[in-house]
Amino acid sequence: MVNRVSSRWTTPILWTLNEFGRQRFSELERRITTITPKVLTQRLRQLERDGLVVRTYHPEAPPRVELEIIALGRSLAPLAATLAEWSVNLDKVDQARQAYHARERASYRRS
Repeated sequence: MVNRVSSRWTTPILWTLNEFGRQRFSELERRITTITPKVLTQRLRQLERDGLVVRTYHPEAPPRVELEIIALGRSLAPLAATLAEWSVNLDKVDQARQAYHARERASYRRS
């Protein structure tokens, strides 16, 4: 479950559904502009299977499908907020990685 929740697209999908409420696929796709339709479909199916999102089919002409975050998905909001707050440290993580790679390259050259 940790892998699923921490996947690249789970947080933006859940955040968008929590922030804007029930949405159609195309609305969700417009709001998360960098996700491909294939990946959005895959993630939504996983989130539905895990009980975080519900998909409602309306048998109309044309058919309408709406997606909505449910209580279990909403319960992740405090975790997502904490991660968002911590994300101010990502520059420090990047600096640490660059310093590490620089040390590794220097060590490799001396060998």
